[in-house]
Amino acid sequence: MNGTTIENFACIIFNVSFMNCTWHVDRTAPGDTQYFLYWRTSVNEDFTGCQNYITDDCGRHTGCSFQNVTIENKIACFLVNGSRSAQNILSYNNISDYIIVEKLTPPLNVTVNCTEASYGCEIRWQPPRTSHVKKRACFKYEIVIENK
Repeated sequence: MNGTTIENFACIIFNVSFMNCTWHVDRTAPGDTQYFLYWRTSVNEDFTGCQNYITDDCGRHTGCSFQNVTIENKIACFLVNGSRSAQNILSYNNISDYIIVEKLTPPLNVTVNCTEASYGCEIRWQPPRTSHVKKRACFKYEIVIENK
């Protein structure tokens, strides 16, 4: 059915293992249209359905919150389908047309060692924990020093 497919599908990973996926519903979609999200991280796995939906004012599913997400070196595959008055609607399963963003935690074990003799400070830290990036070279840092 025209006007029932979703748009702007995107996922955000935060605190290493939590993921929120959201989408927009076409303005012309009837109020009784309902959407269901499934995902997997391997072609050998079964799809997992959403257990914790985010809803709009009409009660339609417009997103999902996942816990204990692990993507690592895998490719995520998403499927959103649904129905309206017992009719199937257009599915969204274009795996090249979505965005996954990870909001990183701050760097770990930050230490500052300042010496009066050199009027300088040494700042050390460890990379933040992430859901999938393991190489230190993948990170770039910016330090802002404020005199107080």
